[in-house]
Amino acid sequence: MKPHAIDPQLSNACIKATGSFVPEKVVPNAYFNELLGEDVDTWLRENVQIYERRWCSETESTADLVEKACIRVLDNAGLKPEDIDLFIVATDTPEFISPSTASVVQDRLKMINAGTFDVNTACAGFVTALDIATRYIHSDEHYQHILVVGAYAMSKYLNMSDKKTVTLFADGAGAVIVGRTGFDTGYRQSKLLTRGEFNSWMGIYAGGSHQPMTHEAIDHKDHQLKFVQKIPTHINPEIWTGLVQQMCERENIKPADIHHYFFTQINVNSIYQTMDKLGVDRAKAATIMHYYGYTGSACIPMALDEWMKQGKIKKGELLCFVGSGGGLAFGASLFKM
Repeated sequence: MKPHAIDPQLSNACIKATGSFVPEKVVPNAYFNELLGEDVDTWLRENVQIYERRWCSETESTADLVEKACIRVLDNAGLKPEDIDLFIVATDTPEFISPSTASVVQDRLKMINAGTFDVNTACAGFVTALDIATRYIHSDEHYQHILVVGAYAMSKYLNMSDKKTVTLFADGAGAVIVGRTGFDTGYRQSKLLTRGEFNSWMGIYAGGSHQPMTHEAIDHKDHQLKFVQKIPTHINPEIWTGLVQQMCERENIKPADIHHYFFTQINVNSIYQTMDKLGVDRAKAATIMHYYGYTGSACIPMALDEWMKQGKIKKGELLCFVGSGGGLAFGASLFKM
């Protein structure tokens, strides 16, 4: 049997539509003043510019966030669940250890023609999953519509007495439909990178095969998010800058030629430092942590959807996505709308 020929005119990947969802529960900074017995609101406002965030209710979970983001992106794309050929969920707060979160939502929405899998590169997950979807589009014409979701329900894993984590992390989901286009638009460049020597510095360390969920693990709070060691603040700006510069060199453009930047929303100062290093106007970088907190692998597609809803992104503009997370994992990609 001969292999199916790929149409050279429609063999590039593009972002067809966006969608996002956040829980209804709003948690203002004032909540932590009372919880922790000190003024953390002032520090959060002045240092990371987080004013409030959304947390799941007791009955909400990652699959619920993913499902609702999927419904919105499908509606925005004018597609039905059965139009999806592949469904990828990027998360490190999965519905279960096994099976995949993607399989749960595929069943709920009846995406009967879609293969599924989860991706875990922590908060770099969405950019990694977007890169994977691009490769499927490039390699096999049977994949016409790929649904990619970044999702985060880290409120389920927070130690409510740990000031370093409980005030920052939040919940949400962002989605895109990756489809086909000609090579004059769509995907341009990408780069994945890992600094694995930091794998033990931050994470959720119980629940896997190395340390099953035991009474001892729970007593040591290893089932909750931990900053074991402080990750140097210079790492993100340095690596983010290097990834953008590499992609620009390959594409024969300058960082200033990129119209919009979407970085991991963990720290507004890291974003501003990166833009300064690149010599680009800070206003080109999306910042949504102010009212959503830090939503991990969801924050980049959530920011993209916010910008799309506000009409900030025009046809022909260049978009740069740069994600980073525990591991340490990094991913960057460049798309032309």
